Amino acid sequence: MRAAPERLRGAGRAIDERFGGTPFLRTALRKAFPDHWSFLLGEIALYAFLIILLTGVFLTLFFVPSMREVDYNGSYVPLRGVRMSEAYESTLRITFEVRGGLLMRQIHHWATIIFLGAIVIHLLRNFFTGAFRKPRELNWLIGIVLFMLVMLNGLFGYSLPDDLLSGTGLRILEGVILSIPVVGSYALMFLFGGEFPGGDIVPRLYVIHILLIPGLLLALIPLHAVVLTWRQTHTQFPGKGATNRAQYGYPFFPVFIAKTTAFFLWVFGICALLATFFQINPIWLFGPYDPGAISAGSQPDWYMGWLEGSLRMMPNWEIDAWGHDVPLNVIIPALVVPGLLFTGLAVYPFLERWVTGDHEIHHLLDRPRDVPPRTGIGSAGVVFYGVLWAAGGNDVLAKTFDVSLFWTTWFFRFAIILGPILAYVIAYRVCLGLQQRDRGLVEHGLETGIIRRLPTGEYIEVEEPLPPERLAPMTDERPAPAVPVGRAEREGVESPEKRTALGRLRSRLNRRFMADLAVPAAPSGAHAEEGAVESAEEPAALTERPES
Repeated sequence: MRAAPERLRGAGRAIDERFGGTPFLRTALRKAFPDHWSFLLGEIALYAFLIILLTGVFLTLFFVPSMREVDYNGSYVPLRGVRMSEAYESTLRITFEVRGGLLMRQIHHWATIIFLGAIVIHLLRNFFTGAFRKPRELNWLIGIVLFMLVMLNGLFGYSLPDDLLSGTGLRILEGVILSIPVVGSYALMFLFGGEFPGGDIVPRLYVIHILLIPGLLLALIPLHAVVLTWRQTHTQFPGKGATNRAQYGYPFFPVFIAKTTAFFLWVFGICALLATFFQINPIWLFGPYDPGAISAGSQPDWYMGWLEGSLRMMPNWEIDAWGHDVPLNVIIPALVVPGLLFTGLAVYPFLERWVTGDHEIHHLLDRPRDVPPRTGIGSAGVVFYGVLWAAGGNDVLAKTFDVSLFWTTWFFRFAIILGPILAYVIAYRVCLGLQQRDRGLVEHGLETGIIRRLPTGEYIEVEEPLPPERLAPMTDERPAPAVPVGRAEREGVESPEKRTALGRLRSRLNRRFMADLAVPAAPSGAHAEEGAVESAEEPAALTERPES
């Protein structure tokens, strides 16, 4: 290998003498990165965030966060002479008069949509594969906080133009704040600067949107995506050569850095393509916010649709408690449902560890089919979220399919209860079917469709052994996702752990969780010998051994 030029070596020595970064840099450049496609989901979110920052800086140069009313006299003729806020007027100016303004607005909006979509899919991938287990619980919690912050910042961002659609969303936010017992009215006055719509909501949302939440994101995203993952070994799927004690992958430099740079350009290209050919949030068609003009079919961005749906399907329940009206029809869908969802996501790793008794370190992921209870729970959560999201467009569905609006509302009220239950059962049974199929492939091989007649006159189908790389995920040893909890019963005396109601509940859940876990199967015959020979070969990629 050719030595580095003397100037570069001198610069490297100078940096190392002052900051001592050479050992870290040497280790970082050799960091092993897995090559599975699902690991790119987090990178999509990271690159979308960078695009949001870059386009957001451009937009802040022209946006005026003020609710002071002015008469519009810009280039968009249909709105000339209309009274509107400076925030809406400046958004129209960015759209029609600033060169590249509309493109930047749309790239910013599309990147936000992709950012949140990538976060959700990345979160689901980590859940279904068990990537949240020890030692990554902190990273999981940071991811949940990031999801909440980004969703909240998206709401504040599309509320800034002060158009009719975003103003309708702020009206809903006002109702949610007012529904909070005792402190709701005080919080409303503080946030809006008076009775709705007040005069301070847009400037305050602007500060939160461009300063407070982005500052938190800039602190948490590097911690989530770089620091913790750099300190820990990356997870990997079961496969040929993959173990819980060794990480196989390609080095950060030059392989990963080249691939990820190209991937960033792809993400930016997709955002630019969508912004160029697919219109989103045409605020000039909505007009300025007017409390008396609410259009039918108003829909928020997709990531807020589930909260809209929970509000629409909730019955009109109110109670009187200690002289206060408590509107359950707002509190439950807008505060209780999101609280349960995000709290459930946050505590699940610790709840599963309590049920499974699993305190081992996991660098090897689970295939979803191998852990049916977790896959069923995740599928139930996806259906729960999906029903809420679909219910947010019940009026559009009623109009499109020419059915009663009340019928769609009652349908979603039943679906929110029955849907997750059916999803759990179906996903569980699908996992069992896939496990049975895997056992058949290990024991008999792959069906070729070739029929052969034996000397005895019997007809059989020729089966071809699986290649070692396909066989390894089903046969290689890996840490068990659950272990029995408590001591076994001895001479009719139950263990101390099962003498309390909580202990008995844990024991039953543990047995249920372990009932249908996949067990690695041993290949038979010549296939086993072939796999043993193949597995002895060293992979060409980098190997990294985690600290014990």
